[in-house]
Amino acid sequence: MTTTPYRPSGGRHHVVIIGAGFGGLFAAKKFKDADVSVTIVDRTNHHLFQPLLYQVATGILSSGEIAPSIRQILADQENVRVVKGEVRNISLEDHTVTADLGGKDEVLDYDSLIVAAGAGQSYFGNEHFAEFAPGMKSIDDALEIRARVTGAFERAEITDDPKERERLLTFVVVGAGPTGVELAGQLAEMAHRTLKDEFREINTKNTRILLIDGGPQVLMPFGKRLGRKAARSLEALGVEVIPNSLVTNVNKEGVTFKDMKTDAETTVPAYCKIWSAGVAASPLGKHIADQAGVEVDRAGRVSVNKDLTVGEYRNVFVVGDMINLDRLPGVAQVAMQGGQYAARTIIDQVENRTSPAARPPFDYFDKGSMAIVSRFNAVVKMNKAEVSGFVGWLMWLVLHLLYMVGFRNRAVAAFSWGLNSVSRRRWQLVATRQQLHARNALRKLRELEDKEGIRSIEVRDNLRFGEGRDTRAVSD
Repeated sequence: MTTTPYRPSGGRHHVVIIGAGFGGLFAAKKFKDADVSVTIVDRTNHHLFQPLLYQVATGILSSGEIAPSIRQILADQENVRVVKGEVRNISLEDHTVTADLGGKDEVLDYDSLIVAAGAGQSYFGNEHFAEFAPGMKSIDDALEIRARVTGAFERAEITDDPKERERLLTFVVVGAGPTGVELAGQLAEMAHRTLKDEFREINTKNTRILLIDGGPQVLMPFGKRLGRKAARSLEALGVEVIPNSLVTNVNKEGVTFKDMKTDAETTVPAYCKIWSAGVAASPLGKHIADQAGVEVDRAGRVSVNKDLTVGEYRNVFVVGDMINLDRLPGVAQVAMQGGQYAARTIIDQVENRTSPAARPPFDYFDKGSMAIVSRFNAVVKMNKAEVSGFVGWLMWLVLHLLYMVGFRNRAVAAFSWGLNSVSRRRWQLVATRQQLHARNALRKLRELEDKEGIRSIEVRDNLRFGEGRDTRAVSD
């Protein structure tokens, strides 16, 4: 274990950034040419364009298009060092961050800290649902969902049992926010357009897709008008939109949900279940909040000051999905603008010796919300302006291309979207058994190792913050 905390040579102000999502990456890039040293820590080696994960899951884009290497993105920024590891501890008093990769620690000493660790999937206390209904928060999730979706059709092709075939061709998406709506729409297009005539024993047009949500409509933040338009478009694609319904059970066989108006329960047999309902901030938020003496809300978001700092620690910034401030939504724009604001604030402090009391408050500029429903059809809400249909789809394309990282990724994505518009084929539907089973296999391996009091490198590398440390490790 490292005994002396790491500081870059040169004696410059050292900024540690936790997380290389939108908030962390935009903060790091803002420090280019600034008189500071930056260390960015992330548990993966890539920056994830999370809003496009559903396109990886449904075979439109490959993972490389939406997840470029962090090191390659920041290669030309000489004042940035990248550390791949899971943050295990933050000491606000000692100004240190401890990151771990496979049981090997690196302790970082910071002058300023930006925490942009994002959020994970929330199952609202029913974490056992995750075994059968993966979320949509990582590349691993998207690849597993792709394997589950394609596997359902493959299994349906070879079964002789009509009821089992019906179960295999039933897909349930839980949560009717942008991710759920986009995913349900793409599943419908896959079944009715992409896979049409590719199977001999099944008719993929018989696929049943359910979109279940506890709210009264889809896309609640978009308002009633756009929500109704999106629902009608989904229903025209063959998606069954089921509002005002609470999922009470998810198991191997299917999903049970309760009508919140009548309390009537319905069980739908389904092989492929996908969870996109609710998020929970990284547990690092509570870890910081407890030290700073501030509160977290039910989703684990930290109550921050107007300058995005925490309590009395005016050198510790929290940005993105982890903050509870002025009811800001958990969207990419909040993270981007928050990361840039934190970076500008630190630069101003270093270069102009601006005191925390003189900092302007974080002022979020709402650039609107977008969701693609299907090919040539998206809904867009920008303040009071509401756009839908083909124009909304074009706006969606332009904005997402604008925020993708790298010319190649933009070019490939634009080409893929154009090709998908004129052809029913999808060229990224490869799926492996490893993608399908790895997450649950690791979970079962961990359970076995818990009994033996050991940890393999495979499990240690997948332990997240708050999941404990290891006593006796087996050989790497």
